[in-house]
Amino acid sequence: MNYIHTLRDGEMISEVYLCKNKVVAKTKAGKSYYSMQLQDKTGIIDAKVWELSNAIAHFDPMDYIRVDAQVTSFNGALQLNVKRVRVADEGEFDPADYMPCSTKSIDGMYSDLLSIIDSIRQPHLKKLLQSFFVEDAAFITKFKNHSAAKSIHHGFIGGLLEHTLSVAKLCDYIAENYAAINRDLLITAAIFHDIGKVEELSGFPENDYTDEGQLVGHIVMGTIMISEKIKDIPGFDKTLANELKHCILSHHGELEFGSPKKPALIEALALAHADNLDAKLQTFTELLNANEDKTEWLGYNKMFESNVRLTSRHDEE
Repeated sequence: MNYIHTLRDGEMISEVYLCKNKVVAKTKAGKSYYSMQLQDKTGIIDAKVWELSNAIAHFDPMDYIRVDAQVTSFNGALQLNVKRVRVADEGEFDPADYMPCSTKSIDGMYSDLLSIIDSIRQPHLKKLLQSFFVEDAAFITKFKNHSAAKSIHHGFIGGLLEHTLSVAKLCDYIAENYAAINRDLLITAAIFHDIGKVEELSGFPENDYTDEGQLVGHIVMGTIMISEKIKDIPGFDKTLANELKHCILSHHGELEFGSPKKPALIEALALAHADNLDAKLQTFTELLNANEDKTEWLGYNKMFESNVRLTSRHDEE
C-alpha cells in the first residue's frame, strides 16, 4: 500500500484512501472543483479534483475511494492532484489500514492510569476518579479508544489515554519536587483535564468535531461532566470542587488559547505547563517519525514558529 507518509513529490499513484471530507469549491474563474482530505493510518493529505469529468465517479465523505493521482507540492506541503476516482469495492481495502492507533498497549496504559488513581489519598477525589474510570463502562470504552485531537497531536486511537497518562506522570514528578503543590488535586486534575474530548470529538473513522464540541468545547464540557458526578458524592467539599474545576477551566494557560480562566492556583499552573509540554513534544515526535529520509532540516513549523531540525547523534561506541 502507498501509505501517505511514504508519498513523494512527482510520483503517480493508484490507491484506496478514506475520504475524510469533500467540499465543492470554485476557482477564481468560477470553475467547480473538489477539495478533499484523504486519510490512512499514517496521516492525512489534501487532495484536489480540478477536472470534473466522466473519470470522476460520485462519492461521499467517509467513503473509501480509489484514486489515480499525481503527488504534487504546494506551499511546502504534499497534496494529490486526482485524475480518476471511484468508490472502492469491498475487498479492495482493510479498514485497519485507515485507523491510526497508538503504538503502545492500550490495556497496559490503562492499567498504569488505574495505578495512579489508586495512589490518590483524598477520599472524595478518589471516588470521583473511580466513578468515571472504574465504574462507568461506557465512558471507559470511549476513553480508551478516543483520540486527543483531530490532527495536531495524539490524533489516533488510544491518543487521549496516552496523552492523559503522560500528563499525569509529568504532574506526579512536579508534585514530588514542589512542596507547595497539593499532589492529589494536581493528579486528579491531570487525569480529568481532557475528558470532555470524548464528547467534543466523534469516534473513528470520523474523528471530527461534534456540534456540541464546536459550540461548547472540551474544556467546558469536561467541567460540566465533573460537576454532575460531584453532585452524587455526599460531603464533597465545595472549595475543593471549585479548585478542581478551576484547574480544568484554566489548563490551556491563556485566554487566547481557549481557557475561560488563567491559572490562579499553583496546581493549575503546573497542569497547564505539563499539558503544553506533552502536546508539543508529541507533535515534534510525530514530525520526526514522518521524516523517513532522516533529512536534517524539516522546514518551518507553525506550532513552534521555527525551522525545526533533527538532532545529531553522537552515541558512545
